[in-house]
Amino acid sequence: MSGERTRLEVKERGTDELGSRHTRRLRKQGLIPGVLYGKGTMRAIVVGERELRGVLTGRSGLHAILDVVIEGQMTPHHAVLKEFQQNPLRGTITHVDFHEVRLDQPIHASVAVQFVGESPGVKEGGVLQQVTRELNVEALPGNIPEHIEADLSRLEIGGSVRLEDLPRIEGVTFLDDPHETVLASCTVPRGLVELEEAEEEEAEGEEAAEGEEAPETEASSEAPADTEE
Repeated sequence: MSGERTRLEVKERGTDELGSRHTRRLRKQGLIPGVLYGKGTMRAIVVGERELRGVLTGRSGLHAILDVVIEGQMTPHHAVLKEFQQNPLRGTITHVDFHEVRLDQPIHASVAVQFVGESPGVKEGGVLQQVTRELNVEALPGNIPEHIEADLSRLEIGGSVRLEDLPRIEGVTFLDDPHETVLASCTVPRGLVELEEAEEEEAEGEEAAEGEEAPETEASSEAPADTEE
């Protein structure tokens, strides 16, 4: 669970530090611009890239509860990371959004699905396909799972694992349709399907050929009647 609390010190940006020109300058200094959203409030902030990466790669990952402390203030703001943007080429973080939360009120979050166990179908040559990578849940901030495990140990060829197959997680409500949400499936390899189809066609051809020969064989089996002179 993500109940682990992480302290993150940030600095509030002034009106003279807004705009693309200023944000580029901040990034060159190793600082990441962001926004801290509260109930009816919005604060433009800046956070050190090293400190931010430490939070994102911590034990609770993206679902850590943060004690965001604004420079010059003593009271922390309980918040969760809502969104972050990355440079598509370099992979560096370019912007972050934090949302303040109340620890006694449930929130919505997207949690990654993680497979465990070995699929018997895959062992037999089937192809594993991950259909759903994230699930939507509702829980108290401290109860949001780091990830959700889906057991593949009963997944046979032609079968699937659905949300309804997962065990309940105490304090967590799944928001997706349990019957319609497929997490993973095991399909027959295309080459094997083509081979089976070819074998079926060959077998059907042999049966048809035998059926055509049958009347001739039956007619030839009739010996001519003996005639008396």
